[in-house]
Amino acid sequence: MTPQRQRLGGAVRAQKRQPRKDGWTRAQEALFLEALAETCNASEAARTVGKSRTSAYRRRASDPGFAQAWAQALEIGYSEIELLLMRAALHGSEVEEVMLDGDGAVKGRKVKRVQNLTVALRLLIHYRDKVAQIRAGQTQERPDSADAIARVDAVVGAVRRRRGMR
Repeated sequence: MTPQRQRLGGAVRAQKRQPRKDGWTRAQEALFLEALAETCNASEAARTVGKSRTSAYRRRASDPGFAQAWAQALEIGYSEIELLLMRAALHGSEVEEVMLDGDGAVKGRKVKRVQNLTVALRLLIHYRDKVAQIRAGQTQERPDSADAIARVDAVVGAVRRRRGMR
């Protein structure tokens, strides 16, 4: 049973009702959010759970908890893109080129190191501001924030002072 608020004669009362047969289950929500974190694509994530993109956006608009989880899933996905870009910028990526003979048999293989990051870079640029807003709204402190670094420095300083006193 799902609790629902109902207005009756000017008063608001809680009423339990059966959940919709075609509604979102907790398992579908979890799978959707997992797919959203992996793909950063709401349409693809909705297809994964057999729902429409419109249904997903409607759910996000009506359920603040789901909206927050959606934002966190996007932040995770874009963090992965950032890491991918950093890794590729530092080390490049490998592409295997396969040469075939006239009969279609493999004649040779060549591994090339390339740095084609156009799609990932465009995604990152397009969503950079939105992800920055999500991160700014998080109450959880990042380990590389100025405040966290200052606290670690204070603890290290205290340890050094204690060792110097002995």
